[in-house]
Parts: sequence; C-alpha cells; structure tokens
Amino acid sequence: MKLAIFNGSPRKKKSNSTLLINQFLNGYAKIHDEVVPVHYIAKRNKTEEMLQEFRDAEIVLIIFPLYTDCMPGIVKEFIEDINRLTFSKPKKIGFIVQSGFPEAIHSTFVERYLQKLTQRLGCEYLGTVIKGGVEGIQIMPPQMTKKLFGRFHELGKCFAENNSFSPEIVGKLRHPYKMSMARRIGFSLIRLTGLTNYYWNSNLKKHGAYQNRFDRPFIDEN
Repeated sequence: MKLAIFNGSPRKKKSNSTLLINQFLNGYAKIHDEVVPVHYIAKRNKTEEMLQEFRDAEIVLIIFPLYTDCMPGIVKEFIEDINRLTFSKPKKIGFIVQSGFPEAIHSTFVERYLQKLTQRLGCEYLGTVIKGGVEGIQIMPPQMTKKLFGRFHELGKCFAENNSFSPEIVGKLRHPYKMSMARRIGFSLIRLTGLTNYYWNSNLKKHGAYQNRFDRPFIDEN
C-alpha cells in the first residue's frame, strides 16, 4: 500500500510534528523498507505536487498541531484544495493531532470534523491519533521524551503491519483525557512561581518581543 504523509505544521522540518513523524517512520521501517514521502503543507509553492501525491497515494496520514482548538490555516486551505480532487480508487485517510495542551479533550472537537471530512471525500476514515503536552519536547532531555517517542515508534510499526492505528496505543497517547483535580491544583500552584511561562517567555526574548508581551494593538484605548 502506497503511504504518503503530510505535515501541516507552519514550522515545517523544525516542528514537533516532524519529531513525532520521524519516530513513527522509524517504527514503520521495522516492517517496510519503502521510502515514505513526507510533504510539508507550509511549502505553498509545492501545492500542486502535493495534491498529485495525495491523489496517487492509497493511504494518507495528515499530522498537524492544534492552535487554540483549531487547525492551522494552511491545513484548512490544503483541505479545500483536496476537495476539488477526484479519486480513481479507494483511499484511506488518518490523522495525528498534537498540541501543547496537556489534556486530549481539546483536540476532540477537530477530530469530529476530520471524521466528517473523510466521509465527505468518499474515503475510509482510519481514525485520529491525539497527543497533548507536546510543546517543549524539542528542549526536553531524552529521558523525558523516551516514553512518548517509544509509543510513536510502536504506533508506526503496528501501522505497517495492519495499515491502521493500534487502538491500544491510541488510547495510551490520549492520556490524560482530562486533568485530575489534584493535578489541576498542582498546576495552579506551579503557575504562581512563573515556571509555566518560562518556555514562552524564553521564546519571546529570543525573538526580541518580550517587552511587547502585553501589547493590545487592536484595542481602541480611546
């Protein structure tokens, strides 16, 4: 079965989506030695080439980050481009949605849309893998990402064996669906120390925008 993967992160190869897909493909390669193309939707000058690849593939996986409960605009635009395609043979489509939110529930709303989308395209829906708490994995030490990467490795291996996602692994990746009361209280206490803003503040400083973090350019102060 010809597999093609489409990465919908605006960060392209430097994205968290890329790290997860690389682990998925490492597992996939344990069963199949075929070269699986990974296309970056943010490369808008490659859209027609990507649409052709989408049309020719038998199985398609689309991975993207959740941006405040929504998909990135470039992914929505790509989906609108897909809608004008016609398929000469049955196609299977699966999705991977990752986010910085620790709870999986935030991604379940876009999951419903993705299922309906696949049905409207006349394709077989393989399901949606949801994983929260992903933002920051690029700066985490290996021991903190070992379990996450291991599960995506196994996800890829199982996918190669069955042309479908493993329900058991998908279930594990969705944990926690909602944060427990104890964890919410703990998070609130940690927030008082300022540690929860460390990653975001470091990025603001890196790009010279820290001093503008409270700006409200669209608010009329008069």
